[in-house]
Amino acid sequence: MILAFSVAPSGVGPAGPAMNEDGSVSAAVAAAVRVVRDSGLPNRTSSMFTEIEGEWDEVFDVVKRATEAVAPFGSRISLVMKADIRPGHVGEIDGKLERLERAIDAAE
Repeated sequence: MILAFSVAPSGVGPAGPAMNEDGSVSAAVAAAVRVVRDSGLPNRTSSMFTEIEGEWDEVFDVVKRATEAVAPFGSRISLVMKADIRPGHVGEIDGKLERLERAIDAAE
């Protein structure tokens, strides 16, 4: 499975206000991304989502721990997820993009 998720705090938590003076939640997001990267599972972070690939239980464990890493930054947490569940397929975090690029090249 590939799971794309976005996690962000709001409000005030033990670590202070969720947002920096400029409205950024980058410190909280960095804490979550650190958990994902330390998991050892294939992953990729873009400007709006982090994608992670693995088996159901291991992916959801990482998402849970990433969400917990954001908790000190706010009194509330927003979590958005989208999953591509395709049993028997691995390496799709890169494979899907490779197929897309080939299709784009073929169309030119």
